[in-house]
Amino acid sequence: MTDPVKYYVFYDGDCGMCNFWVQWILKKDGRKQFLFSALQSEFGQKFLKERNLENRNFNTLYLWKPNSFYNTKSHAVFSIAKILGGKYSVFGYFNVFPKIITDFVYDRIAANRHRISERQCVLPTEEEKSRFIE
Repeated sequence: MTDPVKYYVFYDGDCGMCNFWVQWILKKDGRKQFLFSALQSEFGQKFLKERNLENRNFNTLYLWKPNSFYNTKSHAVFSIAKILGGKYSVFGYFNVFPKIITDFVYDRIAANRHRISERQCVLPTEEEKSRFIE
């Protein structure tokens, strides 16, 4: 069911800020390397349960490459930037900073994300729909 050459982004499907960034990645991902799934979805819950991860708190972004790795929080963000390449890849090098510091910043933003951004209801195109997993 999973594609081992794709990168899976798991995000809070009820968060406007998270949905904004998913739409941003969709637009920047010209090579169509990323697939997306809300953490609340059946696929997202299965991902969490298989790794014994918290499955009721959706403050964490996950980036998963099947049979290879998964990253969380700030390191998921840095990896996404690096994979997108081009001018965005410079953000991939922020992973040189200690994870405790970058995740602290990530956690502050995540804790306030519902206040930072309103919930958005974006209707994906037919092509974009194919990149979401329920």
